Amino acid sequence: MSSETASAAAMEHTSLASAKPFSAFERMVAWRYLRARRKEAVISVIAGFSFVGIMLGVATLIIVMAVMNGFRTELISRILGINGHMIVQPVDKPFDDYPELAKKLAAVPGVTMALPLVEGQTLASGKGGAGTGALVRGVRADDLMKLKEVSGNIKTGDMVGFTSGQGVLIGSRMANDLGLQAGDTITLVSPEGDVTPMGVNPRVKSYKVSGTFEIGMSEYDASIIYMPLEEAQLYFNAEGLVQSIELFVSNPDDIDALRPKVEEAAGRQIFISDWRQRNQTFFSALQVERNVMFMILTLIVLVAALNIISGLIMLVKDKGSDIAILKTMGASSGSILRIFFMTGAAIGIAGTLAGVLLGVIVCLNIESIRSFFSWVSGTVLFDPQLYFLSKLPADMSWGETISVILMSLTLSFLATIFPAWRAARLDPVQALRYE
Repeated sequence: MSSETASAAAMEHTSLASAKPFSAFERMVAWRYLRARRKEAVISVIAGFSFVGIMLGVATLIIVMAVMNGFRTELISRILGINGHMIVQPVDKPFDDYPELAKKLAAVPGVTMALPLVEGQTLASGKGGAGTGALVRGVRADDLMKLKEVSGNIKTGDMVGFTSGQGVLIGSRMANDLGLQAGDTITLVSPEGDVTPMGVNPRVKSYKVSGTFEIGMSEYDASIIYMPLEEAQLYFNAEGLVQSIELFVSNPDDIDALRPKVEEAAGRQIFISDWRQRNQTFFSALQVERNVMFMILTLIVLVAALNIISGLIMLVKDKGSDIAILKTMGASSGSILRIFFMTGAAIGIAGTLAGVLLGVIVCLNIESIRSFFSWVSGTVLFDPQLYFLSKLPADMSWGETISVILMSLTLSFLATIFPAWRAARLDPVQALRYE
């Protein structure tokens, strides 16, 4: 705003000293200071960079936090989708009465399913002699039907061969790696084979691939084989036994309250572990990484807020004569402070809102954006072979989004205090010296 404009504005508001805080006059002057003029190009550029910096900082924070939340949500759902929330193992004697014991544990309030399990490591090979390590999990057909993460995600073939005890189910990535499809034969080699006078010979046996499943977690899709329980017991020399019983519960976070009930229902000595203990290191690392990323990315918003300070200081210097005229006409120091505070705060508010909008748009279209950049660059971004999931997840938390907004607005408002206070301290004689 020029000196003439300030004088005219002051004449229209002869009672500036009695004007209410954040009055229409103060808002009008603050808005005029925000509008770009040719001789204020440098100030406008700084303000523009501040706006862009805050927008990108807020958007980046929202996107990164949403992706990390998506990672955690997807990983928990995938891991807990096929693995029990509680794992019950024998202490004094093997689980030779597992059918009855599974019924007792399934009847515990809060337990949705009890899954007797036999599992072991094998070497799986397919066409052309290609081989890969595999985890064979022997389960009952009825239990696998209840395991919707598997039975509800059959990609090729069906479960007919599995339910009849004549076939196995393998992950889709394992099928691709071994060149197999439904109807082909997979060969499994286990070191726990037949005992002979010459020692233990590895057990080699071929099974028909009844179907392939795709859980969506590359590590599982590339390594797990589901085998009928009776066949797995024979293959791993565990006739009539299971190694453990996995319990699925309605509320995975309520594990501690269920422990005494499960022990009482078992009626024997058992050892119980839960999903938190088995994945404690993994999820703790995710939480630490998430907190560190939030602190690092907050620096982007902080740098943009510092640009607001430099821009406002230059604006105060450039508007020295305006401040003198406004004070001469009766404007109080508080009014001057509020004018420059609103000028700087407007940049922070606009940048924050634009950043939230940009972040929400990117989060809603994150997978399409990833596919586009993969197509443009000709490379695979977010390779499922390196990461656990087959697609890039984004799960926005409104609580975290509000925290980002409040953090950005707080930094922006704090950045305006010093320049606005400096402008309010100028008396008319000192202000004229800025010109």
